[in-house]
This record gives sequence, C-alpha cells and structure tokens, in this order.
Amino acid sequence: MIVVVCPGQGSQTPGFMLPWLDLPAFRSSIEAMQSAAGIDLIAHGTVSDADTIRDTSVAQPLIVSAGVATLAALFGETGKVSSKITGVAGHSVGEVTAAVASGIFTAEQGIKFVKERGDAMALAAGLEPTSMAAILGGEQAVVEARLAELGLEPANYNGGGQIVAAGAAAAIGELQAAGPAGARVIPLQVAGAFHTRYMAPAVSTLASYSAGLTVNDPTAKLWSNAGGRLVDSGAEFVELIVNQVKSPVRWDLCMSAMVEAGVTALIEVAPAGTLTGLAKRSMPGVETLAIKTPENLDAALELIANHA
Repeated sequence: MIVVVCPGQGSQTPGFMLPWLDLPAFRSSIEAMQSAAGIDLIAHGTVSDADTIRDTSVAQPLIVSAGVATLAALFGETGKVSSKITGVAGHSVGEVTAAVASGIFTAEQGIKFVKERGDAMALAAGLEPTSMAAILGGEQAVVEARLAELGLEPANYNGGGQIVAAGAAAAIGELQAAGPAGARVIPLQVAGAFHTRYMAPAVSTLASYSAGLTVNDPTAKLWSNAGGRLVDSGAEFVELIVNQVKSPVRWDLCMSAMVEAGVTALIEVAPAGTLTGLAKRSMPGVETLAIKTPENLDAALELIANHA
C-alpha cells in the first residue's frame, strides 16, 4: 500500500526547479499553471533569491505548482495519481497539491486557489507583528502549557517530538528566551502566525472565494490535517482546507492514520525531503522516497510497482 505526500511552506529553496524544466511534462504543467495564476513560477523556481521565495504569496503557489508538475511527470498531465496509489496527504499548503492529486481540484483550480490563499495569508500576516518557532523535544503537555502562558498557539504537530508555535512576535521572543523544560526552540524565518487565530481574515477571504468552486470527490484515500481523518467528500475537504489556515496542522495524526491503514511505502513530491524525514522518525518500517530531481522518477515508479 503506497501513498503520495505533498510538502508545505519552507520546503522551497532557490533554484530547485532548474533540473526539472528540461522535462517536457513538468515544464508544460508549470507553464499552464503560471498562465492561470498570473505569476512567473519559472522565474521564482530558478532565479529568484531566498527572500523572494520566502514571501508567502510567492512560496505557496511555487510549492503547489512544483508538486502538481511532479505528479504530471509521474502520472500524466492532469497531475492526478494513478489507481496504483492508495492515498494522498499534504502538509499545510501541501493539502492543495493533494486536492489536485486526488482529483478534487483540477490543476488550474488548485493553482488559482493557492494564489488566493497565499495572497490572503500574506495580507493577514501584515496586520500585526507575528512569527513562528519550532520546538524540538520536551513533553507535549509541558510544551502546550508554556505556549498557553505566553498566549501562543501550537500551529503544527509534526510528530517525532516537534511542535511549531505561532503568535505575537514578542511572545515568540519570550519563548526563545525561556522555552519549555527539556526542549530546544528554533525561530523560523516566517513573517506570520500561520494556522492560528491571526489568520481569521484569510479564512473569510477563502470562504468567499471557494463558495463559487465546483469540485469532485476524491478518487484516492485522502487524509486531512484536521485530525488525520479520511475525507471522502470534495466539498467537505475544501471546507476543511479553508479553515485549516487558522487551525493546527496535525501531521502527526496523519502519519499515525497512514500507519494504521497499513501503508508500506511513501513518496514525497517536489520540493521534497521534509516529509520523508518526518516519516523516517514516525513511520518505522515504511519505505520512503523523496522526489527531489527528475533522476528520482524511475525509482518512484519502481517503488509504486513493488507496493501497489
């Protein structure tokens, strides 16, 4: 049983698309999406610097387009996974990629949705100084108690003893100065408290935008960041990814659910590496493959054949 997973913000690096653009299926997919979204994805994936692609309004469509184009190179131009893939899941904005992979969104719908999402979240992030920090180690209850003391929220539960906190920039500074017992605090280079109450304005924007969408039900199992549960309704999944903007990402529960379902292999689409790293710690015995460059495509096809 094999699953495809789709990474979230922070997975992008300068120039990561360069080796991909010689692949006709990948380039064609990117060109179609950049035309639909009105953003130069090729430039941002090849020559834009780290600060430029860190901008939320750039990073989100860049990451989703790369994932969808990887799927197009692997399975065909629509970006929808083949019947050999049991299920899909995405981390944060990666859920938009997963929606395309499972057939809920078309590639055009996905890139337009994520462009709206990135713009709305960037606007919300600019309303007041906020930030995020990764907390490594420590007891979960102790970590959550310290966050509550500071008025911070757990934005991501990534498994393996990693929680990402988000909230007011000053409170993140206090967390760095005096973190939870037994834990290490690492500030993240993001200007926003994603997956918290600070993103409420973005939720309103996305709810209005998505009201006009016509979507399909998923054709593969689809695990949601909302508690790691399976969702079999396209309309429900869209509602969940709208509210996900201000809700914690429970990637830990997604991984647990996949293990419980009997998953034996996991493939991460570009820009890959983060989720396979988490899986190696939290999904022992599950074979993993990160599709970082086109050279990994043959290995992915072989893995699919062995675990389908």
